[in-house]
Amino acid sequence: MVELYDTTLRDGSQREGISLTVKDKITIARKIDELGVSYIEGGWPGSNPKDAEFFSQAKDLGLCHARLVAFGSTCRPGASPEKDANLLSLVNSGVNVVNIVAKGSDLHVRQVLQVDLEENLRMIRQSIEYLKSSGMEVFVDVEHAFDGFKHNPDYTLDVLKTAAVAGAKCLVLCDTNGGTLPDEIRNMIAAAKKAVTVDIGIHAHNDSELAVANSLAAVTAGVSHVEGTINGYGERCGNANLCSIIPALKLKMGINCISDEQLARLTEVSRFVSEVANLQPDAYLPYVGASAFSHKGGLHVSGISKWSQSYQHIDPVLVGNKTRTLVSELAGKSNIIFRAKEIGVPLPPSGAEAQKLVEQVKSLESRGFQYENAEASFDLLLHRALPGYKTPFELVDFMVLVEKRRRHPSNNNREELLSEAMVKVKVDGCIMHTVSEGDGPVNALDNALRKALLENYPSLSVAKLVDYKVRILEESTGTESLVRVLIESTDGENQWRTVGSSTNIIEASWLALADSLEYWLLKHYCNL
Repeated sequence: MVELYDTTLRDGSQREGISLTVKDKITIARKIDELGVSYIEGGWPGSNPKDAEFFSQAKDLGLCHARLVAFGSTCRPGASPEKDANLLSLVNSGVNVVNIVAKGSDLHVRQVLQVDLEENLRMIRQSIEYLKSSGMEVFVDVEHAFDGFKHNPDYTLDVLKTAAVAGAKCLVLCDTNGGTLPDEIRNMIAAAKKAVTVDIGIHAHNDSELAVANSLAAVTAGVSHVEGTINGYGERCGNANLCSIIPALKLKMGINCISDEQLARLTEVSRFVSEVANLQPDAYLPYVGASAFSHKGGLHVSGISKWSQSYQHIDPVLVGNKTRTLVSELAGKSNIIFRAKEIGVPLPPSGAEAQKLVEQVKSLESRGFQYENAEASFDLLLHRALPGYKTPFELVDFMVLVEKRRRHPSNNNREELLSEAMVKVKVDGCIMHTVSEGDGPVNALDNALRKALLENYPSLSVAKLVDYKVRILEESTGTESLVRVLIESTDGENQWRTVGSSTNIIEASWLALADSLEYWLLKHYCNL
């Protein structure tokens, strides 16, 4: 059996760009608990007021599966544990499981702690004994264990023996600098298991892109405890990614560390933590990324349409993810037919329609369109190819004005830009003519188009633009360059992306904007 230990709220929050509030940490802890991990490390209550407040509020956390852990360090050099503020904060944290970091390298003892080797062993021994006497279950993160073992193996093993005799439940070997190779991981674990009889764990960092590999190698070498973070968040290059470790343990190595139902929540948990941490979910993460099971090449799509395992190492449903088919100039008919089947468009596999769509996509992409990240625009191409397709609105005309005005003297005569758009669209045979202002030309267009459509489609008001990206495709041609516009929209429940391309940025924006609103209308007013 392997127990999973999550340290997203402590080690993961040390990633550059992450700053979690107490409420964020409470929310994330509850979500991670749904995965069925054994332990969730909440933070270091002795290091900052926010973590102390977290443990104060965590008394009502109500975790169903995991036990909450408080993190700290051994007592300070020359100090007794009973008077050490850090250890007292652990005892008063309200939890009964703690993890303390201890130096496992003689070089760090001398160069960083600047004490003799025996004093470090004293600090470890007395800290564990004090916490145990206070009714705590004690884990020990043996910092720089692998680097220390390379330089002075006898001393690192003495650290392990001291901690084990003092009563540590588990000795977690830390690849703190992230520079150890899998064979070195296995060699040290073999030595550690000979030296002590308590449980051994692994805590790997990803500076050499080996944190997951090293964690799995440690399991094959006999560790029973694996520490990591959701999405691999952590300082520098990050920690071992539990979103890769968990499915590898369960699906590849046959270790039933969580249930099938919990595994199926993995992608949801990954993206939830990203959102709360205010980070864009990484589409390219293994197992849980949006691109983890995406297929672009026509040969690959043809293969998975016949046998799903042909180009997928697992069934994505097992981890709560899904197969995606990308359409681009590299696509063949298989991509078109597969995507049409996914969204319920009746496209005959043996007819000419699919081949015509392939040629259309290749032609459009040569003119700057790109559909692999704009699935909504491609889905509209499929619908438009159907006989009898009726668009929910038709463009008659639009005009955009951008004017620089000087404000009233009372406002210091500052200049301001005013954007105004006029739109004429046909809806059910009627011409709707509207004018609207906006913060910029695209915002003005968006406002004017919505004003024209809301009378017939009032619930369209829930659809909002959330991202707008512009890319210059041919920089060498200057202001005559092709411009690609990618728009991301949401209605609060679903998100979709649309694309437009033109040598005119306003026209490119209009094409992406019109696709965005047409896509939502098709989904909600035309039962498609």
